[in-house]
Amino acid sequence: MNNLQFQNDLEKLIEILPEKVKKLINSENMADVIEIVLDIGRVPEIRHSSGKIEYLDTSEVTDDDISYITQRVQEFTSDNRSGIPGTLHRISAIRNRQGKIIGLTCRIGRVVTGTIACIKDFCMQNKSILFLGRPGVGKTTKLREISRLVADELGKRVVVVDTSNEIAGDGDTPHPAIGHARRMQVRQPEFQKDIMIEAVENHTPEVIVVDEIGTEAEAQAARTIAERGVMLIATAHGNTLENLIKNPTLSDLVGGIQSVTLGDDEAKRRASQKTVLEREKQPTFDIVIEILDRNTLAVYKDTAEAVDYILRGWPIRPEIRKVDQTYEKPAQGTISAEINKLEQKILPEPTDSLKFGFSRKEYVESVKGFKKIYLYAVSRSIVEKVIERLDLNVEITRSIEDADIVIAHKNFAKGGAKVLSTANEYRLRIFYVKTNSMAQIQKVLKEALDIQEASETLRGYYDDAERALDEAKAAINKILAGAEHVELQPQNQQIRKLQHELVEQHNLESKSVGEGEQRHLRIVGGRDIQ
Repeated sequence: MNNLQFQNDLEKLIEILPEKVKKLINSENMADVIEIVLDIGRVPEIRHSSGKIEYLDTSEVTDDDISYITQRVQEFTSDNRSGIPGTLHRISAIRNRQGKIIGLTCRIGRVVTGTIACIKDFCMQNKSILFLGRPGVGKTTKLREISRLVADELGKRVVVVDTSNEIAGDGDTPHPAIGHARRMQVRQPEFQKDIMIEAVENHTPEVIVVDEIGTEAEAQAARTIAERGVMLIATAHGNTLENLIKNPTLSDLVGGIQSVTLGDDEAKRRASQKTVLEREKQPTFDIVIEILDRNTLAVYKDTAEAVDYILRGWPIRPEIRKVDQTYEKPAQGTISAEINKLEQKILPEPTDSLKFGFSRKEYVESVKGFKKIYLYAVSRSIVEKVIERLDLNVEITRSIEDADIVIAHKNFAKGGAKVLSTANEYRLRIFYVKTNSMAQIQKVLKEALDIQEASETLRGYYDDAERALDEAKAAINKILAGAEHVELQPQNQQIRKLQHELVEQHNLESKSVGEGEQRHLRIVGGRDIQ
């Protein structure tokens, strides 16, 4: 949308505001305004994208001011939203307990172009894409632009399922921002799932675009659409892929989660506990994109692989892309190219059985690749000496975007340093040193680079865990034979957790007792099941 078009649309919004508010608004200074808020008994507010709130120098909002606006917009739907025909502006109502409108949020709708240039290569792969991110970060804006891209540039049949008219604006004619894509309106939010299925059955789309999948029924509708071979572009409630995995309502979008009890041989091969979480089926969406902020996206190019890694606690980093950059081929700067190749080589094509043909030991042996470390308030000279002494295959980088690991001084952990926030956004693991001493830095470097010694560590861990679980099995047999309680040998927290889970599977109770290195399990008799 050019600037003239935006000014014309903005005038339509300003036109419905009460006179006392209208005269204080200068449309020339509205470039970064996202909302105008009017609540009865308070002065009107203008909210900027920067977070700044501007209070207008006028009298408090009255019932008459609210009525002035509501009489000039279309009737509010069941989700308390309305709009202005031909624009992307949204008017949302707050009601009191009697149903009377006592507040209005006038959200300014804009067409922002160029926000998907950095992921255009993914949009052209004919794969289903799911966007995640906090409210107001630009998910709907990206859906709007992708709709136009796929409909106009790729010439595909696109249907936008438009709940509350957020994507294509109010009125019977869709906003030009979605190009030649068709739009199906949803009368009430609870009917979104029905319209999604109706779109596929009645209008032969190649692509369906949906904003805010939020219920289990909508997740099932999305799976039905994907299984019919239709490309699906959607957003969902949740900031990150890990949040979505933990959300029982929506986890089906990324394959669903199930608890699996492994046999002894399988657990040994994986070097894992016997009860593990696994992906239940193929994900509905092939690609997941987290919108970190308006200019930064984190892309998981293979949802199945990403979910499997997260469930097993293995390190995986999304590909970070910037809105102001163009990518023709997948970037290699944000994750070690060598590790990326190895991971792709090790991981088989996803199968329904989910019985992976590789183990944790093989994985860590295979990714002994080159690492880049970013230092924050840590002595570079000492780190260099430790790297030389231990003959580590690492390099200190001055760019956090190129780093695989961050090592920071603990005294700066609570300061909210921008560099640490950036590291978190890029999903980098952060390790802290307590002091800038040779011994402390060497210890933390070994911990951070556990890949170098992981096979021995895991083998030792597995041996200890196996012995501890054997001891727990013997104790369980004693309890089942009539013993009141049995105390086990002291173990670390991770192994005690495995013992607790084993005891629970036999419908017995256990609790950790003792202090420090002497902390251990006490197993007692069966518990009543209500």
